[in-house]
Amino acid sequence: MHTRRLGQDLDVSAIGFGAMGMSQFYGPNPGTRDDMIAVLRSAPELGVTLIDTAEVYGPYDNEELVGEAMQPVRDDVVIATKFGWNIQDGQMVGLDSRPEQIRRVAEASLRRLRTDRIDLLYQHRVDPAVPIEDVAGTVGELIAEGKVGHFGLSEASPSTIRRAHAVQPVTAVQSEYSLWTRDPEKGVLAVLEELGIGFVPFSPLGRGFLTGTVDASTQYADGDSRLVSPRFAEQNRAANAALVQRVSELARDHDATPGQVALAWLLAQRSWIVPIPGTRRTERIAENVAATTVALSADERRVLDDLAAGVQGERYTAAQWAWVDR
Repeated sequence: MHTRRLGQDLDVSAIGFGAMGMSQFYGPNPGTRDDMIAVLRSAPELGVTLIDTAEVYGPYDNEELVGEAMQPVRDDVVIATKFGWNIQDGQMVGLDSRPEQIRRVAEASLRRLRTDRIDLLYQHRVDPAVPIEDVAGTVGELIAEGKVGHFGLSEASPSTIRRAHAVQPVTAVQSEYSLWTRDPEKGVLAVLEELGIGFVPFSPLGRGFLTGTVDASTQYADGDSRLVSPRFAEQNRAANAALVQRVSELARDHDATPGQVALAWLLAQRSWIVPIPGTRRTERIAENVAATTVALSADERRVLDDLAAGVQGERYTAAQWAWVDR
């Protein structure tokens, strides 16, 4: 797999791996812990070098899983994790990006990840109670101490990105971006291009919708976050079927899968975009990696753009939107 550069000097595989779903948000995991370690270890074997986790996934056990899985190949991968939540009794009860909290989380993440450095440390959500300059400065201190390699932001607005970058260069911004979630095009991508910051889209396959395996009748297990997602309400799934139908048609034309077409569309947007699809199966990692060989024409991308403009349903609930810096 070819590589892409995030920021000024962080080179990673063009497709990364999001480990979140191994611990939560998509219902009961059908595999064992050993199964998930095997899947994680297959990622670098297939050329994937960016592995994404966070303290809040689980909480905590996702970092432990990634740490154990990546320990044998630690120097061959870039591990990204995140701070920014106030976690009490295993629940997110608010935001907390105070400098002392950032340091506590970083030290705890280092232990769970079994490493002496965090390659890319993101603020998971912008905390309006803490000036972003203080956040950037604290991460800058951790970088100077050798405990962190690079600074990142997640779901941050253009103005926040500018303010943070002025204190400590931001290497990457992570937000949801896909054919059916185009929010970053409303200002974020332009700022990143101007400042030379990389972009890491999470949920690049529309939480599974863009793989062509979801329709209006799909049932989700208890604990699956899609049960409460407005965009996954039955009527919205039906309304958005036309987009997936066209993605599936293009997939047949390219001898590819719908998921590969969705990833190829993302890769074509900018040379510094690195999607991080997640999965619990090695064969899906191989499929995602192969998306780098799918080339969509300008006309094909325009057709998809037009269909994506009519996507129905909010991606977050009102409570979830409250955590997003807009």
